[in-house]
Parts: sequence; structure tokens; C-alpha cells
Amino acid sequence: MLTDFQVIFERDPAARNWMEVLFCYPGLHALLLHRLAHKLYRQRVPLIPRLISHFGRFFTGIEIHPGAEIGQGVFIDHGMGVVIGETAIIGDYSLIYQGVTLGGTGKEIGKRHPTIGKNVVVGAGAKVLGNINIGDNVRIGAGSIVLRHVPSDCTVVGIPGRVVSKSGERTGVLEHGKLPDTEAAVTRALVDRIEQLEQQLQTLMSDTRKSNNV
Repeated sequence: MLTDFQVIFERDPAARNWMEVLFCYPGLHALLLHRLAHKLYRQRVPLIPRLISHFGRFFTGIEIHPGAEIGQGVFIDHGMGVVIGETAIIGDYSLIYQGVTLGGTGKEIGKRHPTIGKNVVVGAGAKVLGNINIGDNVRIGAGSIVLRHVPSDCTVVGIPGRVVSKSGERTGVLEHGKLPDTEAAVTRALVDRIEQLEQQLQTLMSDTRKSNNV
């Protein structure tokens, strides 16, 4: 719990003092309630873990099933609308923004939610669905929908989510706005190619006119 508290100062520049963090950070409140609910859930205490989870959802806007396993130093920033399913696993020091869903894709029994590695950043509104593995140090862009396994040290964007960089240049953990825009890059490449072809065509037509005049 102390690690959950300290990591906020490391990752949120808006964190001013310990009283502000203790009383005004719903992500911290949700994690504290979840750790209590998860302990009771593991001890097979009936009903009470779900009641704690339900209270946490009402109080913070963050829904975490008591069965989810969450490592130390996880930071849920803002957190409104975050949903974490029963069999989800989140590694140490991961960062989750508002509107994120770690959910299932059907009514199957058993492990049906994603496993998130260590030091993963899941951008605002991203959806990670199904029993898939997200490797360590992965960055998932805002609004992405991830349905397949992702190896470590990758950046994933888009719908459905696709890997756009592997073990390349990495930005700071909070700079998730600097994700590559693959569609813009492809469009720019096509425009450049069209311009080259137009220039070649104009040159060819000019040479043809000169030959005809001769």
C-alpha cells in the first residue's frame, strides 16, 4: 500500500502533498479497497468482497472485481470508467488511464481476462479484451482495442490494436501522446510517391514533345 501511495508522486506532476493524494485520488482509494476485497476473496469469504468492490465502484467510478490480481506500484490515473475483470492480472508499476477496460470476450469459464506485464502504460479509453498476454514495457495508445498477444517492449495503437514499434525509441512513461501515427505516415508516403510519379510523367511528356518537335 505504501508503494501504491509513493508511486503517485513519481508519476503525477499534479500531486502536491500527501494529504491531497490521500484524500483526493480515486485511483488510490480503489486500489486500497480492492486489496482488502481481494484478500477476503482469496479466503473464500462470501458476498463481502463483492460488496466492497461495489462500494468502491460507487465511490470512485472504478470497477475492480475482487478476483483480479494487481501488483505493487500500479497507478490508476483519474480512473473514471476503468473496469478490471475477475481473472485479470496487472504487473508491477503499470499505469492505467481513465476509461480503460481489461475485460473478457465471451461467457467462457476460467481465465478469460488479459494478463498485463510490468511497467505497461494503457492509454485513456483503451480496451484489452480476452485471455491475452501483454508483455513488459508495452505502451497501448489511447482508444486502442487490443485482441491479440503483444510481446514486450512494443507500442500498440489502432482498432484492432497493431504493433507499430518494437524495442525502438521510447518516450517517457507519461508521454503517451507521442505515439506514432501509422496511418498518417502511410498517407504521407503515398502522397510523396504520387508527387514523384507526377514529376517523372511531366519529364517524360516534356521529352516526348521535344522529340516530336525535332
